[in-house]
Amino acid sequence: MSSHQRAQDLVEQALAASTADGQLAFVVDGSEANLRWAGNSLTTNGAMRSRQVVVVSFVDGGAGMASGTVTRSGTPDIADLVAASEQAARDAGPAEDAMPLIGPDPEGTAPPGAGDWDADPADTSIGVFADFAPALGQAFGEAADRGELLYGFAEHRMSTTYLGSSTGLRLRHDQPTGRVELNGKTPDFGRSVWAGTSTRDFSDVSVADLAAEVQKKMAWSQRRIDLPAGRYETLLPPSAVSDLMIYLYWTMEARDADEGRNVFAKQGGGNRIGDRLADLPLTLRSDPHFPGLEAAPFLVTGSSSGGASVFDNGMATPAVNWIENGVLANLFRPRAWALKTTAPAVAAVDNLILEQPGATATQEEMIAATDRGLLLTTLWYIREVDPQTLLLTGLTRDGVFLVENGEVTGAVNNFRFNESPVDLLGRAVQAGRTERTLPREWNDWFTRTAMPTLRIPDFNMSSVSPAS
Repeated sequence: MSSHQRAQDLVEQALAASTADGQLAFVVDGSEANLRWAGNSLTTNGAMRSRQVVVVSFVDGGAGMASGTVTRSGTPDIADLVAASEQAARDAGPAEDAMPLIGPDPEGTAPPGAGDWDADPADTSIGVFADFAPALGQAFGEAADRGELLYGFAEHRMSTTYLGSSTGLRLRHDQPTGRVELNGKTPDFGRSVWAGTSTRDFSDVSVADLAAEVQKKMAWSQRRIDLPAGRYETLLPPSAVSDLMIYLYWTMEARDADEGRNVFAKQGGGNRIGDRLADLPLTLRSDPHFPGLEAAPFLVTGSSSGGASVFDNGMATPAVNWIENGVLANLFRPRAWALKTTAPAVAAVDNLILEQPGATATQEEMIAATDRGLLLTTLWYIREVDPQTLLLTGLTRDGVFLVENGEVTGAVNNFRFNESPVDLLGRAVQAGRTERTLPREWNDWFTRTAMPTLRIPDFNMSSVSPAS
């Protein structure tokens, strides 16, 4: 098969070659452009293309329906790929999550957001940085004049997914994903700060604003203050909040909760839907049509888990509130588990928003209202300690600042923290305005977030970290 075959044709060929009881196939065509820089100088730039072909076969061996998934890169031999997928299904036991495959709606029309099946895939190129690159060059010069160094990268990806099934489903989605990380450092690397942002197309990225944020934090860090471990009033900026909320989001599986295996399990049985998690009227939600954070409005997955099922491919993923006005409202629930528990099926969406209605305070205003506390920049190396409480540990990174009498007075040492994002929601005493942000720890996998700054009165800095 030639490498220039259309993705849609590969899907159709895979479906036509199937001898299974059911089948779906999807192809993800991707293009990427990136810039990288170090020491106030561009180091590399590049563009690349990729293709992933996934076939899922469903075979009823008599004891129940089984599924088998095989994935290949590039443009594989479709007959071999389908045969391998069908063999994988025959080798597998009956699937616990077996359900009838999803088809088109009764009117036979494509669901909202299905996209133009026949159109070519969306594309990106190095041209996406036409305005960004000159502005970056100016930032390099200004940093050099201050005796500082800028490091970082900019990346833009376009992914087009074509999903088809033996039930007649044909869905397509174009997903742009962009991110920028900018580090400021001193020549001796004794001080380091960070700024970052997410974007769909780089038209809304201001290098000047990112560089100004780095410059401000570098000025704050000129004075060094050593502090011991302990509990501190802490302002968690949107990036840090997003990393914690993403981890919480990834654990929101109804089955694990119903069976007592995660933080959303109710003592004595069942789950905590309906329980208050936060005193503040915070809402954690996902919406595939949220402006600037648009994501696929239907499920695409090549593997089953507690939160998603290959049998549910093509399932609509409408806007959903996970926590509503401080109360747990929903958990991920594939259709099979929903049927078993007589609860609604709910699928994840590839974005996440935390907000408090009416909250308008800027981070600057929250700093000005702080008598004494810490202002973080980012978190990293986040790991789970206890799934029952969702206790996480990790490190602060690229700037922990001391706030005294409403002003930042210097930078303090890094810490290791031990905190549960569920507990943090319960202890938060103030939320600022919600703004689009870039997670630091998880932005290789999850970029589409909007979060507020949170004020935590007693954030647990469990030990001093030697990291610098």
